[in-house]
Order: sequence, then structure tokens, then C-alpha cells
Amino acid sequence: MSVAPPVVTAAELGVDDEERPARTLSGAPARLVGIVALAVALLSIWQVFRPLAQGSQYYLVVFLGIALPLVYLSYRSWWGRLDRADAPSPLDWVLAAVAVVVCLYPILPLALGDAGGGYNAFLDRQGMLAPLDVATGGLLLVLVLEACRRTTGVILPIVCLVFLAYGYYGGLLPQNWAIAHAGLDLDQIVDALYNSGSGFYGTPLDVAASYIVLFTLYGAVLEFSGAARFFVDLSVSLFRRSHSAAGRTAVASGFLLGTVSGSGTATAVSTGAVTWPILKRAGYRPEQAGGMLAAAGVGAILSPPTLGVAAFIVAEYLDVSYVTVLGWALIPTLLYYLGILLSVEIDARRIHAEGRAPADLADTPLPTPWWKLLGRFGYHFSSLIVIVVLLLAGASATRAVVYATALALILAVPDRMLRARDATGPASSTGESSTDGTSAVGESALGTSTGDPSTDDASPGATTTKQASRTGRWTRKVPQRFVFEALRALSLGMRSALPVVAVCAAAGVITAMTTKTGLGAQLASLLVRAGSVLSDDPAVVLATTALLAAIALSLLGLAVPVTASFVIGWVIIGPALLDLHVAAPAAAMFVFYFSVLSEVTPPTALAAVGAAAVTGAKAMPTMWSALRYALPAFLVPLMFVLTDSGQHLLGRGALLDVLWVTAAACVGVAALAAATGGWILGIGAVGAVPRVLAGAAGLTLLYPHPTATAIGLGVLAVVAAAGVAEHVRHRKATGTP
Repeated sequence: MSVAPPVVTAAELGVDDEERPARTLSGAPARLVGIVALAVALLSIWQVFRPLAQGSQYYLVVFLGIALPLVYLSYRSWWGRLDRADAPSPLDWVLAAVAVVVCLYPILPLALGDAGGGYNAFLDRQGMLAPLDVATGGLLLVLVLEACRRTTGVILPIVCLVFLAYGYYGGLLPQNWAIAHAGLDLDQIVDALYNSGSGFYGTPLDVAASYIVLFTLYGAVLEFSGAARFFVDLSVSLFRRSHSAAGRTAVASGFLLGTVSGSGTATAVSTGAVTWPILKRAGYRPEQAGGMLAAAGVGAILSPPTLGVAAFIVAEYLDVSYVTVLGWALIPTLLYYLGILLSVEIDARRIHAEGRAPADLADTPLPTPWWKLLGRFGYHFSSLIVIVVLLLAGASATRAVVYATALALILAVPDRMLRARDATGPASSTGESSTDGTSAVGESALGTSTGDPSTDDASPGATTTKQASRTGRWTRKVPQRFVFEALRALSLGMRSALPVVAVCAAAGVITAMTTKTGLGAQLASLLVRAGSVLSDDPAVVLATTALLAAIALSLLGLAVPVTASFVIGWVIIGPALLDLHVAAPAAAMFVFYFSVLSEVTPPTALAAVGAAAVTGAKAMPTMWSALRYALPAFLVPLMFVLTDSGQHLLGRGALLDVLWVTAAACVGVAALAAATGGWILGIGAVGAVPRVLAGAAGLTLLYPHPTATAIGLGVLAVVAAAGVAEHVRHRKATGTP
């Protein structure tokens, strides 16, 4: 039997979604960073069950004081001779030390004149900072922006500087301008950033330290347990007899692996490395396959039960439970993957019609039947199920994910034992598949799936398996090694979260300046006024404002990571939608979806760039291909806000209302897939006119109103009738049966 290629990661191919590659550390620096990262990971878990008595902001001070220095040790500065690729430079050590001091300064009990004195004394000086407070706060601002530059590039720091300049120089603007304000001096800016709940220690960092880190640790442990390999193997096995097996496998792998990685680009790259050989043999062109992989990978960020980083911020801003946000995302996720799967079916039929696929593709042998694979390794789903069950039972998201992480660690034991036992069989000497359909070599790539390229070549669990396979039994040293590698997985998970920590701390600059100056309300008013230019009709104003907001969010996402894009979009665009009486859940999910979809938006669709690196395709055609697959996802969020009925797609409202709106949306997505693919399932290829009509029907069906639904269904019926008549004429003309 053939062996599925090993799962590889974005880091191994040199691409990632929101971050630059980290250093490949070794020796003492690697051990120090690993130990400190593990300490932060354990602290975040401890905080769930035994919160620090001084409060959440005190915890954030400690958390940032440990995490920020790790950025300087783990990520390159790219400053010419001052930079080193394999180890921190002397300057990096200095910056890390300064970061420790300025971050922990608010809680240091030392009295320094009118400054210092401990955490309570620091809070008492809010609004009246001492000169030393201002100096340390200013240093922390510089260090946060530099950490953000190292991990994500220069765009977000520049955006932060623009907001800071607006806060400082806003008083110089003409006072008749809507965005003019009184102006802030340096002390006020530092006070807002350093000694308030809306700056560095605001909601974004709170979410990162309380939720995101825990889910990142869970993803790292889930990979360590062997779940990533199982998910890909299961996807390959499920569809081996289908004509569209290759495309379905890529989409299913992207969805399942996305629950592990939580990263659109990393998922696209990881699944692409496994499924691209299958897609190529099935007749997919590189750009076509890359677009599919990118769209499927990004969809994983929108999908329960983990969603993306910004989903936690949605829950925090709206003061709702995380399971509520999961419920809102369920139907849109189904619509998103429905659009991709329909496009996959259309592609498969077109490929076969063009003769680009071999006739024996469906008979290609695969490692193992899906039922056997599910029977042996299906327990990997249990930790995901535990999260959902605990959330539904009322447990907090933090406790649910910690319990799921513990379960995933426990389940790594039988996974290692099964693979170690199978590796001692005849297949282990040749690298062929063992009885479970996996190979010993296949596990070696899982260790770097945390998104941190500074890991070793072997996975956290590969050494344990290899050691057991060499001896043919589970030796005493294996449990010790297993514990060590489990702790290493937690450490790597924390290190992979460092870019998110830097982004969330920098996002605090934007939220603080927006809150302090009232900029959000002013820009929201301008956006609504721009929507009022065309008409005074409330429906037209709302539609225009939503369209302008979608464009603005898509453009914003081209320059900054998803998390920052959501934060900026919510403080500026969120109020505009709320002013137009859009419900808060609909407005928040609208901003969330468009922030995520920037990963497949040309010209900087990072998920498509990553997929193109795997398939060897040209980047720009791959981006347009990804946009075609993801097109319904750009239209579905508009449904949330255009009418009150659109909220039914978030599962809000009576069951019958939810069902009819969902059904209409499904038909609309199918119509759009037919329009973009030029093929109607069950009929065949169609010409330009039916495609245009199908597109119009799809857009009409995505407007959740009974009249629009009836019109859309009527137009779609005309398209289907025209397609059937066209094919009947073609058969008669060619004499084909």
C-alpha cells in the first residue's frame, strides 16, 4: 500500500500567515527560551484555576513582562550586522533585559522618590504619573512596537504611530473638522497606554493571555498527540473511491487540520504538502490547486470549535460566552464549505470532461480504509468533543480547553504505543505502511507544526516512537522521554503565540488612542454620512455603508494581521453599523469575517502565497483562484447586516426562520458556484448568459427577504431550463445519446 506523505508545516516551507520566521536557536539560548516559555505556559494554566489575588491586570503585567523579552530572543531584528540568524545578538539581550524591567516596573515594590512603590502605588498615580513612570512607559511603547515589527513586519507599527501622531497632534487640526480634538500631551498618552485598562493591558492582551495562549497550547499538544497525522490520513481515506476524491480530500484535510493549527496559511501549507501530489495526479493545475488549498485553509479559521484568534475578542467585546460565538459561526461555516465543495465537484467534472484525469484515479490504493483508521485512532476526536460538551455544560472556555489539553496529552500515550508497536513490524525497515496505514517516518514532521521554525527536525513525539521501535518494546526511558517531549510541546506552543502577544499589545495603542480621542465615533459618523450620499432611504444607506465597510476591512486586512484588523475594524466600523441599528452580534461577526477573509484577498493573500509555494504556482493567479473558491464567504457576511432576517444565519431567531433563511442561502451559494465555475451540476457546462443569470440569482437569494428569495428561485429555474435545453440541442446536433 502507498504511504501518505508526511505532514509538514508552514514553518518548514518558510511561510506563515501573521509572522516572520523565528530564529533557529541552539545551545544555552534555546534552553533558556524553552524553559521561560514553558514557565509562561504553566503560568497561564495556573491562572485558570488559581488566579493571582491582585487581579487580572496584575497578571497581564507579569505575563507581558515574561513574554515580551522572549520575542527579542526568538526573533531577528534584521538590522544588518547587529542581527544574528542563529542566536540572540548582544543588543537583543540588552533589549530583553530592558523589557523585563519596564514591564515589571509597575509591580516592583521599590520606592524611587515619587515613583515606584509597588502595584497599588502605581495605580494611585493614574492621571498623575511621575517622570519615571512616563519614561518607563515610553520605553515600553518603543519595545512593543519593535517586537511587533520583528514578528509581523512594519505595517502595524506604522499604523500605531499614525494613531499616536493623531493623539498628540490632533489639537492642531482645524476645529471644524469632525475628527479634530483637544490634543493629548505625552503624559496623557503614556498614562492611557501604561496605567489604564484600554492600553497595553486592555482587552486584546487580556484575550491573548487568557484565551489565545491556552488554545495555542492545545493545538501544539494535539499535534504532539498524533492527531494532525490522523486527520490527514482520515481525509485521504474517506474519499478514495470518488471521482472528486482529490478535491474533497484537500477540503476535508483543511477543515480537520485547521482545528489543530488555527492558522489559515499554516493549514493551507500543511495540507498542500500532503494533498498536492494527489491533486496533481487528478489533473488539477498548480494555480487551481493552490487556490483550493488556500480557501479551505482560511475556512478553518472561521470554523467551530476553535475559530480564529479574533473570535475570542468578539466574545470579550460583546460580553458573551465563547460557545455563543461558536453558535453564531456554525451556519456561515456550513455555507462557506458548501461553496468550496460545490466548486470542487464542478472542477472534478470539468477536469474529467477535458480528459486531464487518469481513468484509474478512483482505484488508487490508499494506506488503510477509513473505518479501520477511525477505529484505531478515532479517539483523537475526543478532546475536541470535550471542549464542546464542557462549553455547552456551562464551563468557561479556559477550563474547557485546559481539560481538553490534558486529555490530548493522555491520548498521546496510546498513540505512541500503537505506532511504536507497528514500527517494529516488517514495514519499519522499509519505510512502508504498517498495519494502521501510517509509517514511522510520517510522524517526524509533526513537531514543528506550532508555527515556530525554531524547532528541531524531529517532532516532540518522534524520538519516543523511534526509541521504542529500536528496542521493540516500551522501555523505562520512554516514559521519561515522553514527559520531556510533552513539556517541550507546551513550550513550543507558547513560543508560537509570541507574535499574537506582540500584535495584541500593539493593538492596545490603537484602542487607547481611539477611546481617548473619540476617533471611533467620529469615523463611524463619516462612514454613515458617506453611505447617505446616494439616498436618504435607510435600506440604501445601510447597504452602501456595509459595502464601504467591507471594502475598508478587506483593504485593512491587506496590511495588518487578522487580530489587529478586527480590533481596528471594530472600534471604527462597528459603531457605524450599530448607529444604523444593526444588532451587535451581526456587526461583530461582519467585522470578524472580513478581517479573516483578507487572507485570500489579492494582492497580498498570504494563504494563497503559502499554497503557491507548495504547488509551484504563480502567486497572483493562485490568489484569484482562491478568491473564486471563497467568493460566497465575501457575500454571506453582508446578509448578517442588510436585514433583520439575516441574523437568522447566526442561529438567532425562531427555528423555522433560521431554516428558511439557511435554505435560501444554500441555494444562493450553489447558484454562485455555478456562475463562477460555468457548470451546473446534473446538467453540465453552460455559456455566458446562463452564468450571468445564475450569478444574479445567487446574489438575489443572498438577500434574506421572501420576495427576493422568490425572484432568485424563479431566475434559477430559468437558468436550469435553459441549460437543459442547450444540452438537448447539443446532443441532437452531435448525435450523442
